[in-house]
Amino acid sequence: MAVLAAVTLLASCAQAPSALQQIRARGELRVVTLNLPTCYYLGAQGPEGLEYDLASRFAAELGVRLKIFAVPSEAAIREELADGHADIAAAQITATPAWSKVGEAAAPYAEIPQLVVYRQGEARPRDTLQLETAKLAVRAGSPQERLLARLKTMFAPHLSWVETAPSTADPLEDVDSGQARYAIIDARTYSYAHHLYPDVKVGFTLPQKRPVQWVVRRGGAGLVQAVNRFFQTMTASGELARLMRKNSGSTTSLHYLQLRLFQVSLTQRLPRYRAWFQEAAAKYGIDWRLLAAIGFQESHWDPTATSPNGAAGVMMLTAGTAQAMGIKNRDDPKDSIFAGAHYLAEVRRLVPKHIPEPDRTWFTVASYNVGFGHVEDARIIAQELGKNPDSWAAVAQELPKLAEPRWFLRAKCGYAQGWQPVEYVEHVRQFLQLLEWQPDEDLPNVTVADAEPSWAAAGNGG
Repeated sequence: MAVLAAVTLLASCAQAPSALQQIRARGELRVVTLNLPTCYYLGAQGPEGLEYDLASRFAAELGVRLKIFAVPSEAAIREELADGHADIAAAQITATPAWSKVGEAAAPYAEIPQLVVYRQGEARPRDTLQLETAKLAVRAGSPQERLLARLKTMFAPHLSWVETAPSTADPLEDVDSGQARYAIIDARTYSYAHHLYPDVKVGFTLPQKRPVQWVVRRGGAGLVQAVNRFFQTMTASGELARLMRKNSGSTTSLHYLQLRLFQVSLTQRLPRYRAWFQEAAAKYGIDWRLLAAIGFQESHWDPTATSPNGAAGVMMLTAGTAQAMGIKNRDDPKDSIFAGAHYLAEVRRLVPKHIPEPDRTWFTVASYNVGFGHVEDARIIAQELGKNPDSWAAVAQELPKLAEPRWFLRAKCGYAQGWQPVEYVEHVRQFLQLLEWQPDEDLPNVTVADAEPSWAAAGNGG
């Protein structure tokens, strides 16, 4: 009896496995997030987003696989943490008392500037005092609303604002439509959203930045320490800054430079690969000039090109796509061209056969860039709005809506940077037309160095 009592006492004193031990024992890190461009979304080649990239690296550091899933709201994230369904919440979170009830916040890994935006043509705001007498838009329950509450208490007692719906409305839309004069928005969110509202400009930046951090479920003190060490290492190495630059919606128009470089590359690069473009196109029933136009948009016909999402080679194939197309070396230009043609043919088979040409070709090109699922979502939106879902011109108008919460939250494939495939198709069409127009004689001798200062990959396809 004495021995049994001693064993029972020892068992009751034994410590339960730590959060880190539990993760390693199951071989899986569970991360809950939001389906937003700043966090996590389904790209053409799989999951993308800053929080996805960070969580992937952290899981690799722990030596476990990553299970990441999205829920509709921050409140839903907190429920997942409280119920123990997730180890970490990673969704550009700013810790508040509500978070402390369900977990422990790690140290902030970044601070996001807060922008005051206005509509071009209206008076530009330049300081906080101007906000007191203006109609402000802010998403209900957002960090920006909490920031305004602090500003009202500390500096601007007459400050007031209009709340938009928590998830389906966009304060930028209120400014763009004239429903509000100004809005407060994260700089990172603006980098994605300003493509949708080109008339909405930045007035000034508020002095207060918003810290963002991960939140670990209750009882995960050791896991918090591991997260903090992870971000310290990522910051010191510069990898965190690189990932934040990669996961930005900011784009720069290189239209003029691209056209000039295209003319140069016709004589300096295309002759090396033209026979392979023709052979691959013939094998898969594609116009070789269309295949070459896509190749130029993707890499400028540069077999050493790479992109931030891991694509590489002339046709900018990801490792997964290359493997699916049966090649091992994406840097081999011939293999890349043939695999790109194969992938384009596979994508084309997904596009409904009843769609007439040339629209079916443009749907195919758009799908090569963003994925057929997103293109199909845009076709459904077009049909809902009474437009022709088989018309590329009609669907191209609706693709950017896949970056708006009111649309992507109910789309099958979720968020997409829908303006990108529209621009992509337009560029490919222009390059295709230039190829059709080109005479056989060489162009004037201009060096590639004269045409482009650096070789940055141009596309996102394959």
